[in-house]
Order: sequence, then structure tokens, then C-alpha cells
Amino acid sequence: MDKLNFWGSHQEQQKEEQSKEDDLTTILKKDEQGELFRLVGAATEGMRSAIEANFESLQNSDIPSQLGTTSEGATAQSSDSASKDTSQQAEQGQQEGESVLKLKELRTALLRYFDDWQGSVTLRLGEVMNARDSAERQEGRSAGDQSHGTEVGTDRLKQAAPVDEANQGIYSPIPTSLADVAEDKRVLILHSMLLLLLSLEHYTAFSRVLLLRLTSSLGITRGVLVEDEKKVAQGLLEAAKHMSGDEAAKKRAEENKDSRRWKVGIASVAGAALIGVTGGLAAPLVAAGIGGVMGGLGLGATAAAGYLGTLAGSSVLVGGLFGAYGGRMTGQMMDSYAREIEDFAFLPVRGAHKTKKGWSDPHEASPEDRRLRVLIGISGWLTDKEDVIRPWHVVGDKAEVFALRYELDAMLGLGNALTRMVKTAAWGYAKSEIIKHTIFASLSAALWPLGLLKISRVVDNPFSIAKSRSDKAGHVLADALINRAQGERPVTLIGYSLGARVIYSCLMSLAERKAFGLVESAVLMGAPTASTAPEWRTMRSVVAGRLVNVYSENDYILGFLYRTSSIQLGIAGLQKVEDVKHIENIDVSGIVEGHLRYRYLVGSILQRIGFEDIDPVEIQKEEEALKMMMEKEEKERQARTGEEPDEVAEKQAEKEAEILEREVERKNHETFMKKNVPSQRS
Repeated sequence: MDKLNFWGSHQEQQKEEQSKEDDLTTILKKDEQGELFRLVGAATEGMRSAIEANFESLQNSDIPSQLGTTSEGATAQSSDSASKDTSQQAEQGQQEGESVLKLKELRTALLRYFDDWQGSVTLRLGEVMNARDSAERQEGRSAGDQSHGTEVGTDRLKQAAPVDEANQGIYSPIPTSLADVAEDKRVLILHSMLLLLLSLEHYTAFSRVLLLRLTSSLGITRGVLVEDEKKVAQGLLEAAKHMSGDEAAKKRAEENKDSRRWKVGIASVAGAALIGVTGGLAAPLVAAGIGGVMGGLGLGATAAAGYLGTLAGSSVLVGGLFGAYGGRMTGQMMDSYAREIEDFAFLPVRGAHKTKKGWSDPHEASPEDRRLRVLIGISGWLTDKEDVIRPWHVVGDKAEVFALRYELDAMLGLGNALTRMVKTAAWGYAKSEIIKHTIFASLSAALWPLGLLKISRVVDNPFSIAKSRSDKAGHVLADALINRAQGERPVTLIGYSLGARVIYSCLMSLAERKAFGLVESAVLMGAPTASTAPEWRTMRSVVAGRLVNVYSENDYILGFLYRTSSIQLGIAGLQKVEDVKHIENIDVSGIVEGHLRYRYLVGSILQRIGFEDIDPVEIQKEEEALKMMMEKEEKERQARTGEEPDEVAEKQAEKEAEILEREVERKNHETFMKKNVPSQRS
């Protein structure tokens, strides 16, 4: 009896405490609540307008022949294309008409998806804001007497942060009176919106962009948002970890496997013990976890759990949010993605640590590294196997960072060929000649020195192979995202050289399959892809946030490698993308003097474009590595000063090419024999 009395009094006390907890309806006045509705509505309408702007200037001649088959995949037309007969012109006109129809279908599908998401956000916000009024009406009290707006100030939030000019430059702030309320209220609004969006049981790319727009309009820095995303992720995982539910995990995996192209093994799911899946985690437990990470923000634990909705009561949903209960991106099941692409794997950047024997197994990622956002970095060539991960250490710890590994042999072969080609006398002479004409003149008039063309066979074949494999890797990456390898979290894709080609192929594949809301942002550096509007407009349709083209007009290597492609379509890594709204073109000609520089400038470039989470210490390491490489190149150049470039390039090019081929073959053999690359356990 005493025990029953205890629990009865405990429940009454808990109910009384819950009634005293603050939430949006008690902290915001009535007019402020209405302004929040208006702000969210204006932000989402702005996002919708950006979608419509992407399609507004379409012309028949400005459409790729197929969404999944790019125009640069077509055979280059000869100079006498004007002599096409009538039947060919008719066929071309028919293809263009079909393409217009496909673009219209893409636009319709995207707007339908967005409108559904927008409606769910509006409905969820309305439910929360009206909940207290409904409860008070049932109790016969006046809601107006309660919603007077309370103070929620804390020491943490009294430390005012500067305005995030970079974010406001990307997402223009919407004028709102909420920007003038106390900072602690503004931060609490942002926290509450994060929980409400998570209660939709997915954290889509559109949800993340909405929060960035609200952050800009409320005058809050992105640092506040990313720190809270980190804490909420850890709170959800910590709360769910206390329960066990292998049977529930197995049942869910069994239900999903027949409907998915890629099969998730029971071992992978059961092995993801960091979440500890169960079908009935009690809401108070999750509320306690979230309440802990929300401490000092003014939002009560019960209110936080209420905002999370069903997510607060089911660790199965929590597991789904993080991707097969945290096991999809690094488990044994990833072998299923490698049927067409060798070595395909997502390697956790912070799961690998340097040891005396090389790098530790990245499968041992720490649960503390789980986040609400995923970032995938893709290297464009490799000089050693550690280059798969090494460039991506510049990204900070506010996102869950993975490096995409694929086709090691092909990428190593290309890296070895490129690094040795640029050291040849023929390349040194060729570069001096190209500079005289500009790279674009060399491309259009085929003004490549004969000596360089003779050694081109050393790099042309590796580049062709690696480019083809990168296209396939992009399609497989799209499959992985569509099948939620990342869970229900937004993904940012960053790549340089052929890594950017992977992103290009991935985005085109997502557009073909009308897979929206998956990719938050994409950054393509030195991309060996077409720069025409059709492709980039199609890519834009599946990127909710930023789509960035980073190019250098001094990238002679890219121009040379791409010379056999359809030059008339342009090269994104060498020039701006024109006639497509909401594409960011970043000219890095001042710091990127050659294609091989990108490997050492990832952090500096991301910092330049206002990326939100960069590690300055790692940027410094990049700069030091680049300086060492440049000093080495200068010594090698000086060693060749006594040679006659013209004579070496033109008369001895064949001999040099033979020597170069032997060197590349030897280096390939050496690198393939090394076993110190992070690898997935079988």
C-alpha cells in the first residue's frame, strides 16, 4: 500500500511540475506566437520560390536529352554538323520535346514533395501552439491570462554572439519583430523548431535549410544551431541506449529487406548496439535524456518530449533516424553496395586514428561522433591509400563525417600517373606554351605541344577508366542515399576532381528517380563535368541548400585531361556555370594553379565559401603540406634548368613517355602492395 501511495503522490507531483514547465506558449506572447507562424510561413514560401525560379527560364534547347544521361555522354558532333539531314533534325526535335516533358515532370514532382513537407511543418507547429489553449479551455481557464511571456534568461545565453554575416549572405534574413526579442527567447524558438521538425520522424534537407533561414532571420549564429544539433543527437542516442530490443530490430530489418534493393543483414542491425533498439522506450526516459541536453535553455524536459512527439517514445524511430540503428554506413552490409564498384565503403573520418602501424580500423567509430547531419567527402585521385580520409579531417565535429572509398586501384593509378606527368620536361614546356594562348584557346584550337601529346597515353587511359568508375560510383551513392544508408538525416556532399564527378553523377541519378529532400548542400571543386545549364539545373532540383561550383581558370591539367570530351559543353572546373539561379560560382584561380592543388586546399576553399564547420588547425596542416610539395616541385624544376625544354619535349618525348610508363607501373605496384589503408571488417 505504501508503494502505491508513493507512486500516486509521485505522479501528482510530476503532473504539477509539468504544469509549471515553460514552453513556447508560455514564453512567447500571443502576438509573438503569431509572428512565429508568419516567419515560418515566409521562410518556407521563400524556399518554394527558389524551387520555381530554377525552372522558370527553360527553353527547348536548354534541356538534357535525358535526366539520367547527360549531354556530355553523347557523341561529340563533327564540324560539319550543319549538314544534318531533315530526318536527323526531326529526331532531335522529338528528343528535345521529350526532354521538356521530363523537366516539367521533375518540377511537378519536386513541388508536390515540397508542398507535402511544408504542410506537415505548418500542421505540427499549429498543434503545439494550440495545445495549451485547448487544455486550458477544457479546465475552464483563460488562456490569455497564462500566455503573458516569461523570462528564460540563463548565464549561457547572456553571452551574446555576433551576427552570422556568412549565413545571412547565403540566406537573406526575413524582416521579423522576433529579431528584436531577447536573445534567450530567440534561441529557445530555434531549439523548439528543431525538436518539432524531428517529430516528423525525419530530418530532411528541407528541414535543415528552414532552420538555417530561421537562424539568419532571428539574428543567431549557425554555431548555436550546430551545437544544439550535436547535443540533441547525443541525448536521443543516450536515452535509447538504456533499452535492449534485438527482437524489435530483427523484425524491422525483416520487414524492410524485401522492399529494398540493398539487403541489410541481421548481423549488421544487431551489431549496432550503440543505440540498443527497442519498440517501446518510455517517453519519460527520452524526456530525461533530452531534458539533460536542453538544460539551461528554458524548455522543460516534458515539453521537449512533447515536441519530439512519437520520436520520444520509440527507439525504433530513433534508430531509423540515424540509419539502421547506426549500423548502415559502416556495417558488413555495405558490401552489398559494391557489386558494381570495387572497394565501395563509407569510412568514418573520426573513427580512424593514426598509429605506428598506420590507421586504425574506422569501423570502430565512437558513439560520441553521431550527429543529426551527415557529410560525405570524396577524394578525386589518390597518391596513397590514406588520401581517402586525409583531406576530410579539415571538417569539424558538428557533422558526422565520412570519406567515400571506391575503386582504389583506378584512383591510385590515376594519381600516380598525374603526379609523374607534371614532373616531366614535356609538361613543363607544354605549360609555358599553354600560358601564351590561355587554356581555353588551347582547348578550342587543340594547341597542345606534340611532345605532351606523345606522353598523354600515360594519363589518358587511367583518367578514362577512373572517370567511368566515378560515374558508376555516383549511381551507387545515389542508391545508398535513396535507401537511407544515412538514416533520415540530411547529407552534404563535398568532392574535388573526380570526387566532384561522383557527386555530379549522384545528383543526376537522384533527379532521374525524383529523390528529393536527401541532399542539403553539394560542393564540387575542379569538377570534370559539363558546365551547361541543363545539367546544373537538374542537379539544383535535388539540392535543398547550397550548390557550389569551385573552379580555376589556371587548371591546365584538367583542361588537358578533358580535351577529348565535348569542349563545346564547357568544363565546370574551369569556368562559371551560367544561366542557372541559385548556383554559387567560386573562382579560386588565385590559389589553385593546377589540378593537383585541390588535395591541399580543401579546408581553405571551404573556409572561403563560408562553410559552417572547419577546423583551423587542420587547415594549417594542409597549408604546410602544400608548401612542402611546392618546394619539392621547385627543386625539381631547378634541376631541369640546364635542359632545353623544346628539344626534350619535341625530340625526346617518345623516350620520356616510355620511361614515364615504367615509373608509373612501378609506383602502382608499390602502392597496391601497401596494406595500411582503413578497411571494413569482413
